[in-house]
Amino acid sequence: MQRVLEGEMMDGANVSRESMQQALAFIRGVNRRLGGAAALIRHLHAWSKNWPKGRPITLLDLGTGSADIPLAVRRWGEAQGHDIRITATDVHPLTLELAREHVSGAKGVEVTSLDALAMRESLSARSFDYVHAGMFLHHLSEIQVLTVLAGMDRVAAQGVVWNDLVRSRLNLAFITLATTGQSEMIRHDARASVRAGFTRPEVLDLAQRCDLRFCRYHASLFTGRFTLAGEKPGAWGMA
Repeated sequence: MQRVLEGEMMDGANVSRESMQQALAFIRGVNRRLGGAAALIRHLHAWSKNWPKGRPITLLDLGTGSADIPLAVRRWGEAQGHDIRITATDVHPLTLELAREHVSGAKGVEVTSLDALAMRESLSARSFDYVHAGMFLHHLSEIQVLTVLAGMDRVAAQGVVWNDLVRSRLNLAFITLATTGQSEMIRHDARASVRAGFTRPEVLDLAQRCDLRFCRYHASLFTGRFTLAGEKPGAWGMA
């Protein structure tokens, strides 16, 4: 399958509140059942053995949607005795409004507007411990993906996680079946997301071009997701 980048209906300026609520609820279900949050937490758990005691761990989440993944990370951290403070960001005004409602009252999760393409200009270098992009970069063109990956590398002091969709005919068939009976927007955007996903060679090529040599690729056939993730050499002062 060639990568096809087409506009997703939920990114539109005139999408209704009801349609957006339905779409975000569907994505939360996908993240819950197919390991969207678990993929990030798996890496954080492996890295947490080196986290310093007595100071918060900071995480920047790009394209946060409902901010459901930040909430899951925060809950995991609390259960493990870690104070993880997450800045959950998006650029779509209605998405931000609904995300703030979804995390209302939650400690340690702040929802704010951020244009990820301008991250290098708007955020200082090494201003967060980790930067995560979940189900976000498939919305972007290749040059935009490179821009965001380079920005993630600059802003992250310790490590990055790119968490996204594997593009394949199998995953396209699965998502087509899984969205049967859903709204037109959900059916369209789910298929468009898979068509705009990435193959392993593409991910590794993009990583090499951004000099993310410290990152490793991992994919799950069952979930149709991959992560490109790693901690930087010398993270937390480790040799």
